[in-house]
Amino acid sequence: MNRSIQPTSTPRRQISVNGRVIPHASIAREAQNHPAATSAEAWIAAARALALRELLAQESKRLGVVATPAADEDGRVETVEEAAMRALVESEVQTPDPSEDECRRYYENNSRRFRSAPIVEAAHILIAAAPDDRKARAKAEARANALGAHLTLHPERFADLAREVSDCPSGKQNGNLGQMSPGDTAPEFEAVLFGLSVGDITAKPIASRFGFHIVKLERRIEGKQIPYEFARARIAAYLAEAVRRRALSQYVAVLASKADLRGVEFVRPENLI
Repeated sequence: MNRSIQPTSTPRRQISVNGRVIPHASIAREAQNHPAATSAEAWIAAARALALRELLAQESKRLGVVATPAADEDGRVETVEEAAMRALVESEVQTPDPSEDECRRYYENNSRRFRSAPIVEAAHILIAAAPDDRKARAKAEARANALGAHLTLHPERFADLAREVSDCPSGKQNGNLGQMSPGDTAPEFEAVLFGLSVGDITAKPIASRFGFHIVKLERRIEGKQIPYEFARARIAAYLAEAVRRRALSQYVAVLASKADLRGVEFVRPENLI
């Protein structure tokens, strides 16, 4: 909802909605809930959020909307005003559910999003070195390069060397790291790992904050396409939420066009279409 409002002035200018001033102290407190690169940006985000809340609160009072406060899954209960604003939006912003054709078309146009993640099983040999110890890093890298060169000629020795020289506890299990999917490891490690073929051993050690790794890919299970029937519910929920957000933005912009706003400005309704 907040994306519908654009600031029209520098921070700390008086903000009001239909003559009702939003105190600077309230904006300062709200700013803590809006992380931003600068305090000015946080102030603006807080000001427009409170302006939006005030606009909806005034409209729910004007229409005499009354609703029973609801509790969320953590036990937090709405205030009477929050309940009325929720009921207002539920009443005024109604959107149709996406059709079967719309869901299927989205699935077909975004098929890459509906694949299971690939899984790999790998082993490594770690030559440890602290990231801030330049001398130790150089020594560890030289040792790892020598091991890598040796394994290029004798790949069958990987498990034995992992048990003998690896500085990782996994060395006791022949260096086995278990199964991993994208996002499970450090980016620099993953970039190399998922580019290997089964049986490959890295020609060049991978540097990380732990030291240098010689990696062997033991097994790969490629991701599979998720059938439409299993993805449909997620697609329908996504499309419904996207439509609801657009409709809500337009509704709020229409309300704002009829209000006396000072310090913030909503986009015009026609710009939301």
